[in-house]
Amino acid sequence: MQFAKTMAQTRKKRQRKRRGTQGGRIDTKARRSRPRSREEAKAQARSKRRPAPKEDLPPTWRSSLLRGALMAVIFAVLLTVFGSAIGAAALLGAFMLAIYVPGTYYIETALWRRRERARIRARSE
Repeated sequence: MQFAKTMAQTRKKRQRKRRGTQGGRIDTKARRSRPRSREEAKAQARSKRRPAPKEDLPPTWRSSLLRGALMAVIFAVLLTVFGSAIGAAALLGAFMLAIYVPGTYYIETALWRRRERARIRARSE
């Protein structure tokens, strides 16, 4: 008996170019190597020029948590420095954290909304 010497065929799926960034974001917009018009080139250069200022971004719970934690730690340290017991200072620090986090979030949100309304009014004028 004679066997045919054939190799098993494997079909390899065609790979597509990976468009994900290192941060994990996937760009859905098709990228072109160069802009199609002069106006598009100017707009592309302007958008790359400077990122949005930090105060333009809406507040997050994470930023409020970090700010509240910092203020609560400072509060607890000051209590221990001025003669309070460590346990009582820690307990009051935890209570202040529970007060500071939502307080800072809602205050930041109100201030951000006010800035946004002023920015929208300035654009429309």
